[in-house]
Amino acid sequence: MSLIVQKFGGTSVANPERIRAVAKRVAATRAEGHSVAVVVSAMSGETNRLLGLGRAMAGRPLERELDALAATGEQVTSALLAIALADLGVPARSLLGHQVRILTDSAFTKARIKAIDASQLSKTLEQGHVAVIAGFQGIDDDGSITTLGRGGSDTTAVAIAAAIKADACEIYTDVDGVYTADPNVCPSARKIDRISYEEMLELASLGAKVLQIRSVEVAMKYGVPVHVRSSFSDVPGTWVVGEDKSFEAVIVAGVTSDKNETKITVRQLPDEPGIVARMFEPLAAANISVDMIIQNVSADRTTDLTFTVPRTDAQKAREIAEQVAREIGAKGVTSDDDIAKVSIVGLGMRSHAGIASRMFRLLANEGINIEAISTSEIKVSCVIAAKYHELAVRVLHDGFGLGKAP
Repeated sequence: MSLIVQKFGGTSVANPERIRAVAKRVAATRAEGHSVAVVVSAMSGETNRLLGLGRAMAGRPLERELDALAATGEQVTSALLAIALADLGVPARSLLGHQVRILTDSAFTKARIKAIDASQLSKTLEQGHVAVIAGFQGIDDDGSITTLGRGGSDTTAVAIAAAIKADACEIYTDVDGVYTADPNVCPSARKIDRISYEEMLELASLGAKVLQIRSVEVAMKYGVPVHVRSSFSDVPGTWVVGEDKSFEAVIVAGVTSDKNETKITVRQLPDEPGIVARMFEPLAAANISVDMIIQNVSADRTTDLTFTVPRTDAQKAREIAEQVAREIGAKGVTSDDDIAKVSIVGLGMRSHAGIASRMFRLLANEGINIEAISTSEIKVSCVIAAKYHELAVRVLHDGFGLGKAP
């Protein structure tokens, strides 16, 4: 008998009919002799509806109260699924974040899990119940409800799997696995059977929406095998697992793009020690994650500083940048939402030269200008005009031969 954590996203529990279908799938897994814990998201569109209500009350609602509001979506789904399971004769119990004791920091709307006290969860499973856990939520040291950010139910599921030492964590979604590119953008995209934690981590951080980045971080840290699969079929999906030598045979594993970033440029900062730190310290204090950073030095002892941030943080980031710019005597701040980041990822890039230059040439051949570049051992990312992002994905996917089976 295996211990399995199953996570179902918003489209999988979008209405009562789909929740009943999820209940039948969970019941079938249990009938095979497995012990099952289930993590659920809010019903499709519900989180946006709840946050919209909050913003209708105030232009900038208190983030603590937004978390208390948004967390109710998962509470509804977990209770409905437990009811549906009981109706099938399967004993089930819904558990909220504070009942499982998912302890987080106090970074409201994007909290991080610090610890999980799984004793209540383990007791529920030992009693023969299916534990139906509300994803996306936890509590901080003061007992306030927190949420883990968009896609946070993935992180809940993997963290639960690590805490109870589950044999696998199955992430059920509306796609049947991880693809070499977004199939909606690139018709030749191919499903990947197995991908390493490190490659999946890069893909998730670069715009792939299959798994939340922090869920992959937790899976990699604790060695949790993750199976990404479809809620609407029984076909095998993609296993996200530890690295082995076979992964390096594939130079580029996937191409991804992200249109949800904003480019901010601070003009003519004084070129002095400590100036860059003064710009980024208040951004860090505001829990704003900065992605690409480019600094140019000119002859008049000033520098232009460009960086990208998630579009959801763009307004706050620009306000902070403008405040710091005034304090240090910079000449102004501009921002650009009309950008996209396109990236290639693959473990094989470590041992093969010329991958970046090939990417640049493929883009140049289509007349696509590169505005910024960042690299790591296993990825190359370029900022381009947003209007070219789909073309860029297709060009890179075909240029690196990703449509062909390895």
